[in-house]
Amino acid sequence: MYQLLDGKATALQIKDEIANEVRHLTEQGHRAPHLAAVIVGTDGASMTYVANKEKSSHEVGFTSSVYRMSETTSEQQLLETIEFLNNDSDIDGFIVQLPLPKHINEQKVVNAISPKKDVDGFTPYNIGRMVLGEDCFTPATPMGICTLLERYGIETEGKHCVVVGRSNIVGTPVANLLSRNKKSANCTVTLCHSRTRNLKEITLQADILVVAIGKPEFITADMVKPGAVVVDVGIHRVPDASKKNGYRVIGDVKHSEVDPLCSWVTPVPGGVGPLTIVSLLENTLKAYKRSHQM
Repeated sequence: MYQLLDGKATALQIKDEIANEVRHLTEQGHRAPHLAAVIVGTDGASMTYVANKEKSSHEVGFTSSVYRMSETTSEQQLLETIEFLNNDSDIDGFIVQLPLPKHINEQKVVNAISPKKDVDGFTPYNIGRMVLGEDCFTPATPMGICTLLERYGIETEGKHCVVVGRSNIVGTPVANLLSRNKKSANCTVTLCHSRTRNLKEITLQADILVVAIGKPEFITADMVKPGAVVVDVGIHRVPDASKKNGYRVIGDVKHSEVDPLCSWVTPVPGGVGPLTIVSLLENTLKAYKRSHQM
């Protein structure tokens, strides 16, 4: 019988820990940490994510600001907003919600964010330090995955971890983190992607399978070794007339088939997603402490 890696419950536990620390800081007369977000356009998933970030910030006692910009915002206008946030000493960290409209160069925008406030961990500075095993702001979703495995005591040392998906946001950084010589890592990692041959043969070898390929229910039962730990990073809205909101949320894993094979598995929703937001909060608290030299 499989067990759930409950991201929602773990996130609540970590939020309580952060809230206690923030309460202690404010009782000593310090201001609360401040996390900001910039969102361009009205993408539904992005708006939901930013709203959840704002809600979570308030739950732990952070100050939260959201800069909402129209779909027609120019690249220059966005870069000017980033420059303002870089220089605002009252803001400890901020994110620019991706994806951006097609007329804006995402990498140029990411590169403009001050590494000291890059709580998403996407700038070349923080990615480079992560690869070298130096202190940095770790990308939020990979950080959340590692936190979940650690909090549940999942044995990683010497295990074969297969990561499906090579994005700079999830797949590539989580492969790096799980291969590091440190606690809750030390995996032998295989990074697979859309050009990988014999993908099924490789995923069947995985003791830990991390799926972040962005394709609904891509991983099926014939691709998973019995007893594997499966982490599903995918999140997709598919039409469902039986639901009040007209859709249901599924992942990159076909859970109806795969879950019975697993020892541990993340649900969708309620698995990796809540840990992504918590990781942002942890990075913001870290940025706050750095700026206050704590």
